[in-house]
Amino acid sequence: MKFTLSLLLYVCFIGFSMAQHANFNSQRNWSLHKKELQIGIGATQFNGDLGGSVGVGKDYSLKDLDWPSTGLAGWVGYRQRFHPYFATTTSLCVFQLKGNDKYSEEPTRYARNLNFQSLCFEVQQRMEFIFAANEKFGSMFNLPGNYSKINRNEQYYVFAGLGLCYFNPKSEYTDGSLVALRPLKTEGQTKAYSPITMTMPVGLGFRMGISRMWRVGMELSYVKTFSDYIDDVSTFYANTTGMTAQAAYFSNPTSGNPAFQTGEKRGDANQKDAYYHVNLIFTRNFTYKDYGKQRKKYNIKSTGKYKV
Repeated sequence: MKFTLSLLLYVCFIGFSMAQHANFNSQRNWSLHKKELQIGIGATQFNGDLGGSVGVGKDYSLKDLDWPSTGLAGWVGYRQRFHPYFATTTSLCVFQLKGNDKYSEEPTRYARNLNFQSLCFEVQQRMEFIFAANEKFGSMFNLPGNYSKINRNEQYYVFAGLGLCYFNPKSEYTDGSLVALRPLKTEGQTKAYSPITMTMPVGLGFRMGISRMWRVGMELSYVKTFSDYIDDVSTFYANTTGMTAQAAYFSNPTSGNPAFQTGEKRGDANQKDAYYHVNLIFTRNFTYKDYGKQRKKYNIKSTGKYKV
């Protein structure tokens, strides 16, 4: 968490420094971008018990990223801007999470030989703080006395929120088939864990205008969950006596290794799972209808004259 907070504070500092030279949001500009539809594509990285770098795994850290386990993501959202510096976004994200011990540089985890993949669905509600912006509308025609023809719409923001995520971890069996792990109770649970967890996303983003109706930007987010079973790994190796052949295999693929016997540590229940998103965001403004009328109204009100 220290890394994430430090990154957010650094970006805020840079943004506020830039803001000294920025044209901050005016009622005339931001009110024309109140309602927007967002479409995003991107990549995910899982931060949990599987895979990782050399040494003890660290929660909230980029140290344990395994690039071969990168997943894909797609999402759609509705953004409502209700203040020059604040907006709220409701989104639905569909994405992959993956983790595999075979990519780990830690010998013990590599020998453990556990892996998973999951298709996830997440609904988020978040609040955005736009800490720096440069928003200007150019003139419609290049006539003497008109405003600049250049349109500018640049925003730097941070966000935080709450969400609900559905996950369904699966792993590859010896015959090549993908098997859902939750019903198998691979750690000897008397009751299967919940496939739904609450989430807390935090992140930062940048967007810029490519036309009066479209924006494009990038977002980096860290999502903390309240489950330690997104990868089906949490506590200790269970006694496989009485389990089905599939359950016994997925519980302990290396049953002959004395380091991975009943009662030995299988995961770290003290660290909840998390994941990262890096998304490319396309935004379609559908508040903007007739800028000419808006501008005429503004000019008459502010100067008593109408400029084309």
